[in-house]
Amino acid sequence: MTERVVGIGAGAAEVAQGKELATEDMILNIGPQHPSTHGVLRLRLTLDGERIATAEPIIGYMHRGAEKLFEVRDYRQIIMLANRHDWLSGFANELGVVIAAERMLGMEVPVRAVWARTLLAELNRVLSHLMFLGSYPLELGAITPVFYAFNERERLQGVMEEISGGRMHYMFNRVGGLKEDLPAGWLTRVSEVVAETRRRVPAIEDLILHNEIFVARTKGVGVLDRDTIMQYGVSGPIARASGVDLDLRRDQPYLAYDELPVKVVTRTAGDCHARFEVLLEQVKVSLDLADSCVEKLRSLPPGPINQRLPKVLKVPEGHTYAWTENPLGINGYFLVSKGDKTPWRMKLRSASYSNVQVLREMLPGHLVADMVAILGSMFFVVGDIDK
Repeated sequence: MTERVVGIGAGAAEVAQGKELATEDMILNIGPQHPSTHGVLRLRLTLDGERIATAEPIIGYMHRGAEKLFEVRDYRQIIMLANRHDWLSGFANELGVVIAAERMLGMEVPVRAVWARTLLAELNRVLSHLMFLGSYPLELGAITPVFYAFNERERLQGVMEEISGGRMHYMFNRVGGLKEDLPAGWLTRVSEVVAETRRRVPAIEDLILHNEIFVARTKGVGVLDRDTIMQYGVSGPIARASGVDLDLRRDQPYLAYDELPVKVVTRTAGDCHARFEVLLEQVKVSLDLADSCVEKLRSLPPGPINQRLPKVLKVPEGHTYAWTENPLGINGYFLVSKGDKTPWRMKLRSASYSNVQVLREMLPGHLVADMVAILGSMFFVVGDIDK
């Protein structure tokens, strides 16, 4: 029987006698204030030596109560609430709300608005992915990639700010279309920015993807299998890196995606390196889709960009579920209306909330040193978890 020994002196005596030492598990709190957690997320780890025995994600430190606030705001005001839970994907967050309301109203959106929304959604996707492509290597000790990524982000932010006036919270969607028409010459500037970004993205790839230190820290680390993904409802780039060939843009098209050749990027390894590869490849796909949208918008005749709405907008009684392929995964809104100017109930299914739960399955068995590599590769935003 192994004896419990307390005190350094007694422990040294036991080692000298050749007896096995009993050790107690150590509880380690990562966060809620920690540079590797993308916000105020807390992880409660039980350690056996340097190896993680159990992991419990503890959420709620940023809880905003957005779902209850939806119930006391009208259909113009809730767009402002919706675009904030994933602060890297403001435009994409707005889409689900307006699509749900338009569906229940039986409203047909002008074709120019449909294509402009698709273009802006893909530009927003590139912005989100570039943030993680720069910040993830930073968490593993590589400083340079974040400067490359932010240089490209700043260029894209310029065209997004020009059309909407915002850099994070665009507030450009409206029920029935977009806030206003595209500025003169804007499509030309978008084409130039997309071309320049496409030319510079390979520099990030060459800098980090095959770097021997980066490969050593990510290859074979944090493997997520397909069965676990299905059990936890993981979606987006995280799921596709494990071979789950699912993308709503292709499989259940919305906006103009049914007219676009959406290439779904997948990998089979399911490790940290595969997740980074998928994100990098998706940037290139989104840039191609943006070019297709610009070409289509140039060919469309002049026309309206939105539908004329009544002063007080009331959605008919009923319910619907609108989901979109956000940069981080599936984002869904379950809207229930009693025929009033405010939703009776609006339930948000955010991508990060589902994706981060799987950490309790991924982290056990890994070393503490690999925890940051795995955590960063999940590409979550804490506001999207706590919503």
